[in-house]
Amino acid sequence: MSSSRLGLRLAVCLLNISEARRKYIVENVAKAALLKKNGQKHPEVSVLNVFSDQGYNRSVITIAASVAELGNSVLAACLEAFQSIDMEVQEGIHPCLGAVDLIPIYPLSGVGVEECGAVARNLAENLVQRVPGCSVFLFGEADLPEKRTLVQRRKQLGWFTRRDFSALKPDLGVAPARRCGLTGIGASPYVMNCNVTIDSQDLALGKEIASAIRGSNVNGLKGVQTMAFPHEGKIEIACNVESFEDQEVTETSEGSQYMAYSVLGDHFYYVSPHYIEAQVKKLASDQGIGIKGRALIGFTPQECKNCAEYAIKEGIGEFWKIRRGIFM
Repeated sequence: MSSSRLGLRLAVCLLNISEARRKYIVENVAKAALLKKNGQKHPEVSVLNVFSDQGYNRSVITIAASVAELGNSVLAACLEAFQSIDMEVQEGIHPCLGAVDLIPIYPLSGVGVEECGAVARNLAENLVQRVPGCSVFLFGEADLPEKRTLVQRRKQLGWFTRRDFSALKPDLGVAPARRCGLTGIGASPYVMNCNVTIDSQDLALGKEIASAIRGSNVNGLKGVQTMAFPHEGKIEIACNVESFEDQEVTETSEGSQYMAYSVLGDHFYYVSPHYIEAQVKKLASDQGIGIKGRALIGFTPQECKNCAEYAIKEGIGEFWKIRRGIFM
């Protein structure tokens, strides 16, 4: 049954928090997203997935809901996270600036990205009012009128290298408090997270492979942003896979480079996780090494939509427990 037939207009947040080593905190944040102000569970909200990586000390909590309820649900989760996570003592391999590091809102069904941007902006305003010391930078459809991308904003703020909050200038809120840090909030078409681990400890080689497939480089993969990190004794190529509109893309199948989906009649494409894995495997093989495997952090866009429709139709708030959320 489609979400339109259910009468739901669905959006999703892939909430990134800077905690993975204390499982109870991550689960408390996930559970907070499901509750109304009166403490009762909300029927139009589901936590679809919880992915935590202890080496990175970072978790991604996938919260799907009707667009009218998503902002309140994510706000409740963020309030719980800010109470429990202190950036002054946080440690992890993955770059981050905030206890709640990233709040991206994506349309799933019956909702446009502009409306998701409005949800994101309203959420940002509520957060800085409700959390002392909270400060926010905006990106994508929430960043009006510039609509700067997440990558642009992160480069401007030194997200990839800096943990000194004192010189950061937020879009909303006061200068970042050391406990809270700086939180990114925005909206865009769906961005998928896909990581491939190479069988090597050579970080320089990992960075070369990451650069070779990065979408901004010649012969790179369109819409793919990459970084390389040491991870569990190997090197992981971490990929953010953006959705894009492109009239020239026609071939879409499981074995092709691109996959496709539609929202409100708009057609979007993204590079297949299988193709990303194949490209990394080829580049690694050229250097005489293999790969250890691929991890999809959550869902493809269509999988996310299908799971959200099913979970909300069946009233399954803790859907991640059925999926056996992954703790690495």
